[in-house]
Amino acid sequence: MRLKTVSSLTALVVAIQSANLMAQEQTSAGSNNTQAEEIMTIVVTGSLRDTSLQELPTSVSVIDQQALQQRGATQMEDVIGLTPNVNFAGGSNRARFYQIRGIGERSQFVEPLNPSVGVIVDGIDMSGIADGASLLDVEQVEVFRGPQGTLYGANALAGLINVKSNDPSDEFEGSIETTLADYDTRKLNAVISGPATESVGYRLAVQSVNSDGFTRNDYLKRDDTHNQDELTLRGKIRIDAADDLTVDLTALHINNNNGYDAFSLDDPRRTISDQPGHDRQKTTAFAIATDYTGFNAFDLQTNVSVSDADLEYGYDEDWTYDGFHPYGYSSTDNYIRDRKTATADIRLVSASGAELFNGSTKWVTGIYAYDQQVDMTREYTYQGNDFTSEYDSQRFALYGQLDTALSDLWSLTTGLRVEQWQADYKDSEGVDSDPDETLWGGRIALEYLLNSDTIAYGLISRGYKAGGFNSNGTLPEALRTFDTEYMWNYELGLKGDWLNSRLQGQLAFFWQQREDVQIKGSRQVARDDGSTEFIDYTANSAEGHNYGVELEGRWLATSQLTLSGSVGLLQTELKESGASYDGRDQAYAPSYQMMLAALYQHGSGWYSQLDVEAKDKFYLSDRHDEQTDDYALLNARIGYRAKDWDISLWAKNLTDKDYIVRGFGAFGNDPRNDYTTEPYYQLGAPRLVGMTAKLDF
Repeated sequence: MRLKTVSSLTALVVAIQSANLMAQEQTSAGSNNTQAEEIMTIVVTGSLRDTSLQELPTSVSVIDQQALQQRGATQMEDVIGLTPNVNFAGGSNRARFYQIRGIGERSQFVEPLNPSVGVIVDGIDMSGIADGASLLDVEQVEVFRGPQGTLYGANALAGLINVKSNDPSDEFEGSIETTLADYDTRKLNAVISGPATESVGYRLAVQSVNSDGFTRNDYLKRDDTHNQDELTLRGKIRIDAADDLTVDLTALHINNNNGYDAFSLDDPRRTISDQPGHDRQKTTAFAIATDYTGFNAFDLQTNVSVSDADLEYGYDEDWTYDGFHPYGYSSTDNYIRDRKTATADIRLVSASGAELFNGSTKWVTGIYAYDQQVDMTREYTYQGNDFTSEYDSQRFALYGQLDTALSDLWSLTTGLRVEQWQADYKDSEGVDSDPDETLWGGRIALEYLLNSDTIAYGLISRGYKAGGFNSNGTLPEALRTFDTEYMWNYELGLKGDWLNSRLQGQLAFFWQQREDVQIKGSRQVARDDGSTEFIDYTANSAEGHNYGVELEGRWLATSQLTLSGSVGLLQTELKESGASYDGRDQAYAPSYQMMLAALYQHGSGWYSQLDVEAKDKFYLSDRHDEQTDDYALLNARIGYRAKDWDISLWAKNLTDKDYIVRGFGAFGNDPRNDYTTEPYYQLGAPRLVGMTAKLDF
């Protein structure tokens, strides 16, 4: 497959050389060859009120459309390294779970899941299934760091990732983009958009991704057992129903039929499994959002969404073929989930002239409802009958926020959310539980305008994550339930827009105090045949601390050169007297993360980009001491851009660095060394070289 790609890349070089001769014929190419004189203002849409990034008193990163295109991003894992103190876990074909400031899930098996990091795509809740959150035709990705107790509640203890796709355009437009790369990787995107009538606009987008993956199965003599076969469809309609009423309709369909064959007893990229796994997701979702401005005192905004996700995740548990292990040990483990989610958010946003307290205070208030039903079936070799469970959870919340101008220089933001959470769980082993809690969170932020270009702020916020129960009936009673986790977040920040809007940056210092930290545990149970079963469960640690610094910025250094970068420094600790992890760093919490990028416009349509992202080592689990290595990944792109088309040659992980995204260290799985406990790792993607061509019309 690599020979095909090399041949394609040779053809690309010839095409680029030919394109250079055509540059003079592109009458408007010159307008594409010079950088803008200032950085455009970025508006954050995921907060309670649309606000400029530089005016929002909290730590949030925005990855705009230009950055997404320059990275050739398909999934969020392609761009998450651009933001400080945000990490992701493997254990699947695509990254499904994210960690913000060291907090977040890493996997899911039997147990129900309350996510620590919320993921919203066009108003549709995809928390816990973020491997389906494609970046097809996306306008921007917003990453809110710290608890979002007012904004989102129980599923955003660590933060929130909000993905917004492009809206229908006022004029007809479209694009076709194709990518060819190593490992028989092929990607095709197509978008059309425009007005259907004077009051109705539409946008349709489709993306197909296919790849053999980077694993070679030596036993089956195949190189596609960790493949990607993904289809994403999105349709949007905007209706200007009246002068004061806008209606936005979104339909989303995701069909991922990916393989999962990532662990081996020897080389992680050369497996010997006889029953390779899979990581499948089929999701259909709809959302309707309205904005009514006909009231004098407030705008009425609503968002209602429904989604139906069929998930199937399975793997070859012994990682080998029948006969490799003694005692006939050969097994597979498969988890099938049918997840239905419905949300409704009704919000009143104060209109201009309707501020409170003598016109000093803007306000927002709203109600939120959430209902999710998850039916799960576990098909496991070593259980006589399939394990089944039903998990229903509901949340109902009241929330509000006041934004008060105390003076020309000082502003105060106060927010509060009160949430009723309840769940009902039952399974085939007779476990039955129905927890019910009232939770609350909020924020107080004080903002000071240092000058017309710079603000400073201080923030105190409180977040929460609902408690729950462990479904495995063999656990002792003391381990059957775990408590709600709370977190206080203290933050000081600085944001600015300097040098006539040619330099933008933000700096944040934070300290987070966690109470009743929810952590993963495991028990090993010996089977009759001498093998071992591992039971995952969730427990509480007494407390934890997370603190650090986040710095990011973008600089138009010259009319041709743009520099951008970010640095995240993080220190974490778990506290539990007598526990093996007492005083140790939390898992998936590297002490530093950084990114530096340079984009250069050479003139006559040519451009090039170089970026590097680096990450310190981190623990892979709270229950063992295995760590990753620190690493740095180098990415590069060179291309030619004309009026209506763009062609580029690119490489990801240019130095072919091996880096770990998931690992185990608490058991042995190799009979050749008598099942001695040793580490096993899943590696991230190796070097990938490809070409991309895009045509706009």
